[in-house]
Amino acid sequence: MHSELIEIRTGSEETVVDLTSRIERFLTDAGAGDGLLHVFVPHATAGIALIETGAGSDSDLLAQLREVVPADDRWRHRHGSAGHGRDHVLPAFVPPSTTIPVLDGRPALGTWQSVCLVDTNVDNPIRSVRLSLLTG
Repeated sequence: MHSELIEIRTGSEETVVDLTSRIERFLTDAGAGDGLLHVFVPHATAGIALIETGAGSDSDLLAQLREVVPADDRWRHRHGSAGHGRDHVLPAFVPPSTTIPVLDGRPALGTWQSVCLVDTNVDNPIRSVRLSLLTG
C-alpha cells in the first residue's frame, strides 16, 4: 500500500478544488499498476465529489448546497463564522471519501469526471487529503 497526505489551500471562500492532477502525480510517483485508490478528507466540514469541472458544475454544486444547507442561524452547532453549523452537515451530502479503480497506473474515471475536494468552511483555509493506493 502507498499512502500520502497532501495539503490543499482552499482559501477563505466556499470552493471546489479539482484534485485529479495531484492524484495522477501520486499514482505516477507510486509506480501504480492496477488497484484501488481511496481518497479521504480527514475533516468534519469537507467532502469529496466526482463531478465535471470547468463547465459550471462546480459552481452549480456550491449553489445547490447553499440552497439545501444554507449558512444561516438555524444550526445548533454555532462556533466559528455565521452559519458554520451547516459545514458540519455537509459530509452527509458530500461524503468525506471515495474509492476509484486504477487501471494501468491511471484513475479509471469517466470522460468528464474529476475528483474534487468540496469545502464550504471559510474558517479553515488549508485542508488535508489522504491518498491511499491499494494493490493486489
